[in-house]
Amino acid sequence: MIRNLIISLGYIFFGLIAGYIIQLLEQNRIIRLPISLEKLRKLLQKIGLLCFMPISFIGALWIIKVDNIIIAVLPFLGIFALIIGGIFGLAAAKYFRLQRKDTGSMFTCGSFTNIGSIGALICYLFLGEEGFALVPIYKLFEQVVYYAIGFPIAKSFSNNIVKEENIIYQLEKVFTDIFVIVALISIAIGAFLNLSGIERPAFYKTINAIFIPGGIVILLVSIGLAMRFGKVKSYVNECIAISIIKFILVPSVISTIAIFLGYGVIEGGLPLKVVIILSSMPVAFSALIPVSIYDLNLDLANSCWLVTTVSLIIILPLLFYIINLI
Repeated sequence: MIRNLIISLGYIFFGLIAGYIIQLLEQNRIIRLPISLEKLRKLLQKIGLLCFMPISFIGALWIIKVDNIIIAVLPFLGIFALIIGGIFGLAAAKYFRLQRKDTGSMFTCGSFTNIGSIGALICYLFLGEEGFALVPIYKLFEQVVYYAIGFPIAKSFSNNIVKEENIIYQLEKVFTDIFVIVALISIAIGAFLNLSGIERPAFYKTINAIFIPGGIVILLVSIGLAMRFGKVKSYVNECIAISIIKFILVPSVISTIAIFLGYGVIEGGLPLKVVIILSSMPVAFSALIPVSIYDLNLDLANSCWLVTTVSLIIILPLLFYIINLI
């Protein structure tokens, strides 16, 4: 198991550092990319999310064996984790008496969480395909929360006049987004194959052993392409507050609810372990999108994202220890 912890840290920091090195080499004109860094980042995201992850999710969902109906609550735990994280972010901003644009950034950093790449990788390496299979269920409504709740709240802290978008329009954007469509189709296919009784081919385990870490490393490289270190020292207090929210407050609340739901006695505590991992993940890179769109404090958001991501070198061993106690 210690080997899996080391491998987890290796995958994460290899992907991030590789992306950052490519960024530096291109910026200093040591290498010349055929496309811009931004286009390369988006291309890698499309490859990871539209090619690698759907195949991985289908294969994992195909073999999962969780018969307890209470697992149906899992997506709602995911929703609550995102919402309560945003609330804690607003509370921290009020405590620090931050300006409106800073408050909006604190909200997005508290709410938006890296479930799909880092969280999924940790579940796979710590818990195997069975744990990885619960990731798409936990994050089922993630994009809905971001677009229907996160973006409008972030927009409310902008001083700029922005186009009003009602809730119907926000939800329409969610369910016409190609990434959401592919994710939902993957879940549906995986669930159908699981219920059909068709046995998964033996070679699929090998495919997932390659596609799960491979796809996630591709996503991590895309994140590394956008890493910025310059302004972190200006937002030490905010970074500490967001770290406490991400790694202590949110997982404490969500894990306690999961325990009361009985997740600790289902399949050897597998759902509880997944909840603990996914509710303890760092700020998602997607938190920077509404901050950028609505002209909030991008340096603050980038600093919180960077610090919480780097903090995984401390958080993952703690998670590893906690998971092995269950």
